[in-house]
Amino acid sequence: MPTPESLPVAVIGAGPVGLAAAAHLLERGLEPLVLEAGPAVGSAIRQWGHVRLFSTWQYNLDPASVRLLERNGWDAPRPTALPYGAQIVSDYLEPLAATPELQGRIRTGARVTAVTRLGMDKGRSQGREQAPFLVRIEYDGGKVTELPARAVVDASGTWSTPAPLGSSGLPAPGEPEARAAGLVTGPLPDVARDGFAGRRTLVVGSGHSAANMVLDLARVARANPGTEVLWAIRAGTPAAAYGGGDKDQLPARGQLGTRLRTAVDTGAVQLFTGFHTVSLEVQDDAVTVHAADGRSIQVDRVIPATGFRPDLSILSELRLDLDPAVEAPKALGPLIDPDFHSCGTVPAHGANVLAQPEKDFYLAGMKSYGRAPTFLMATGYEQVRSVAAALAGDTAAADAVELQLPETGVCSTSVPGEAPAEDACCGAPAAVPLSIGFPTGLRHGRAGGTATL
Repeated sequence: MPTPESLPVAVIGAGPVGLAAAAHLLERGLEPLVLEAGPAVGSAIRQWGHVRLFSTWQYNLDPASVRLLERNGWDAPRPTALPYGAQIVSDYLEPLAATPELQGRIRTGARVTAVTRLGMDKGRSQGREQAPFLVRIEYDGGKVTELPARAVVDASGTWSTPAPLGSSGLPAPGEPEARAAGLVTGPLPDVARDGFAGRRTLVVGSGHSAANMVLDLARVARANPGTEVLWAIRAGTPAAAYGGGDKDQLPARGQLGTRLRTAVDTGAVQLFTGFHTVSLEVQDDAVTVHAADGRSIQVDRVIPATGFRPDLSILSELRLDLDPAVEAPKALGPLIDPDFHSCGTVPAHGANVLAQPEKDFYLAGMKSYGRAPTFLMATGYEQVRSVAAALAGDTAAADAVELQLPETGVCSTSVPGEAPAEDACCGAPAAVPLSIGFPTGLRHGRAGGTATL
């Protein structure tokens, strides 16, 4: 059996947080191996590349990744520009993956199907912490291999497991059939190009993803008579979705809520509140969505923006301790529960909070938040910085967790007495101290406290 010290740290997922983990591990003298299920880095972001972020470049870059890029002659994007998802890939992730330091340490088309301990199942305890991990990988083309690893950081995200439309947490009756017929789309379709003009479309959800889809459809409707835009939310009021307008320190995010309110108030968008989906009914090229209170809406397409869930099936042989509500690490769950917290009130956290009974295994990035919608990209960067320090044995650095947050009062949480926003937060990462020559000008919020919003 190989000794763990001679093995790489397996990082699952080559998105922003996964590549940041690799950069931090390299700085700590550890050997990362990044395993990406898709054909290229940033595969999930590529699927919503047409979406423009409401946070500027300065909030979307990891410090260790920036240091690595700058050593290789990278020209930083203008810090105040608002990137599209596709630009995050082309201007940041692809150059990062192409650096000599990372290029040979990333395997694409490598889907992790299971993680366990070498030579033992979940029930065996003796010698468990000394045994390497075993990562089973299925490559494009069907080849299956197994890789030993000294540690595992699962930053695979949640994009591939969106939450169902059914308000009880299960796919509503008729929902699988509607999805199979193409009448229920993926979470963030490109409505300007995917045949929504002249159609009647229902967006379900009350977070920023839903807001983007509603406003994109409203633009299509202005240019294409006969296009109808409907928006259904479970809450009794859209106040949380509208946010704080000009009180938001991220102006584009504040403008999102303001424009959404205007679209509803002017009748460009028809809003349905208190709408709890219980079933869908397919009729030829249309679908009828039925609510618990008896209302029904017939449309040509449904866009679900109801959030995401973690895929925990690949971790069934590991000893995990997860919050029973949000399926995040147990110590993290109460800090991010969307019934009580928004992305602006989650304290910074690192390896101690993310630690599992399975030593040297960590959930990081969006997947670490489980079902909670309040994840910030910068939170993920701070997570993997701390995890890399912990794996390198630098306890002091791992414990010194700090995060800067924009001053804002609008990262949505539930309005008292109302259901929380289905995907309430938050494409906007918090500010990160960077070394690329521009100040953030934002205050600090340390671990163990909350930001004053």
